[in-house]
Amino acid sequence: MLRINALTYRIGGRVLLDEASATINEGHRVGLVGRNGTGKTTLLKLLTGTLSADAGEMDMPSRWKVGITKQEAPAGAESLLDTVIAADTELADLQRELETSTDGDRIAEIHARLRDKESHTATARAARILAGLGFDHTAQARPCSDFSGGWRMRVALAGLLFTQPDLLLLDEPTNHLDLEATVWLEEYLRGYNGTILIVSHDRELLNRAVDEILHLEGGKLTLYQGGYDRFAATRRMRIVHSEKQRAKQDARKAELMKFVERFRAKATKAKQAQSRLKMVERMEPVVGITEESGISLSFPPPEELPPPLITFEDVSVGYDGKAILRNISMRLDSDDRIALLGANGNGKSTFVKLLAGRLTPMSGEVAKSNKLRIGYFAQHQAEELDLSATPILELARRRPQDSEREVRSQLGRFGFSQERAETIVGHLSGGEKARLLFALMTSARPHLLLLDEPTNHLDIDSRDALVEAINTYDGAVILISHDPHIVELTADRFWLIENGRVQPFDGDLSDYRARLLNKRAVREEPPKAAPKAEPKPPAPRPKPSKKKVDQAESLATKLHAEVAALQTALADPALYTGPAAKLQTLQANLRAKETALSEAEATWMALQEEWDAAAAV
Repeated sequence: MLRINALTYRIGGRVLLDEASATINEGHRVGLVGRNGTGKTTLLKLLTGTLSADAGEMDMPSRWKVGITKQEAPAGAESLLDTVIAADTELADLQRELETSTDGDRIAEIHARLRDKESHTATARAARILAGLGFDHTAQARPCSDFSGGWRMRVALAGLLFTQPDLLLLDEPTNHLDLEATVWLEEYLRGYNGTILIVSHDRELLNRAVDEILHLEGGKLTLYQGGYDRFAATRRMRIVHSEKQRAKQDARKAELMKFVERFRAKATKAKQAQSRLKMVERMEPVVGITEESGISLSFPPPEELPPPLITFEDVSVGYDGKAILRNISMRLDSDDRIALLGANGNGKSTFVKLLAGRLTPMSGEVAKSNKLRIGYFAQHQAEELDLSATPILELARRRPQDSEREVRSQLGRFGFSQERAETIVGHLSGGEKARLLFALMTSARPHLLLLDEPTNHLDIDSRDALVEAINTYDGAVILISHDPHIVELTADRFWLIENGRVQPFDGDLSDYRARLLNKRAVREEPPKAAPKAEPKPPAPRPKPSKKKVDQAESLATKLHAEVAALQTALADPALYTGPAAKLQTLQANLRAKETALSEAEATWMALQEEWDAAAAV
């Protein structure tokens, strides 16, 4: 098990961990939660040894291998499949050593370790993980350098999962995933055999993939049973109980002090007064559990526009003359709340750019209201912020006609106090930058919000605030998000973008999740023959000749003897003191003969079954 005992860590005079303690049992899946900046990522780095604690200790089995999500994406000319397999450095080292080692005992140890690591399934396991994260067979053969940073971060995650560490540390693993890959990751983690500690703001992931929640607050760690929703309910109950206990204690103190003040000066009551005073002094204060202050978000209401806001008639759109989406025909009204479904690369962002006017249709007609204003949020826009400016300056540049009071009011809608509104953008957290983008994109009171993965840097409280803001907003919303919680609570319709088409999806998110899991199950099952409507008795197969059966048996017997002879030769210790080339030749011959024997036995058995069946008629 993993034991954290009285762990203390300070950074810049600030105490992130204050004698924090917790115990995580082996094989348990635990979600690490807490507000942004409380020290969750720091704790993961302490567990890997990247950082050193100021005091306290951490203890885990010495045999445990620890793996953590990487912050840098892999690159290079190697294929995705080779990159993932190479992430298991022990496997690569063992295979290289096997090629050069001449020590018989060491070779036996290497074979045993390779068997333990199931090296013969390495390629298949790596391919399955890559497929789950959105890479088809063709993509897996392409070099890493062909892909964008976000896709290469998926490869980094695939490499970590492939190594199967005993302690798997995941820091926001869904940030670069789409909804489809997130659903796959949930299922993968549910079946993981090791111990997991995962930092995530994805409420559904924390409900489905973990069985305990470790809460970091005020430098302390508290372990709760169940997923995130159960943790939240239990914590609320603890807060209510704490408030009642504190109120009860305060009332008792007031009663005792009232007696002390009244009778302290009276000789006949002085002793009793002193006794009550000591009772007050000995009272242990009730440790309060405070409700963390949340963030408030509010999208300004737009002016009313007559419907429809936008209509499409047989529209096609793409890049460099190549259509990505074709024959789009639909309309968008002011009360629509639509989530876009479909794997990354199918055109969701392309469709949003078409709505935003960032792409021109290749064919078809688009009709928009002349007064339509659109607010567009995309993650890459954070990179376009002036890091040397302040939020006030950034917004004032875009709204030169607005007074300072109006600018501050708009920033206040998104949780910026006077102090944070005057903070250099480069010093803002990822969540604060996201909220600044919300303030900028809605400053003109848009009629339509286009939200392309708006939650990546938002903690759970901020995500809840975003849900509230969307649901109270009077305009239309188009949403792309890998967070199922956000989608379920805000969208009332779904459009599926797949195979170059944009079509309504008839169902809710549970139906879509079931569809994904079913499609994956079908892909992974071996192909089955389609049943016939009216099965007919099979035509009698020609009876194999006894000669063919005997020949097949003879070949299998011969190969079996050759395999046994090679195994005997490889068991001779003297072999490993001689030339390495002879050893390598024998090993290669054994592998080839074993493959041939397997095929010969299968053929012999099939022919024998046919002969027996024909003889029984």
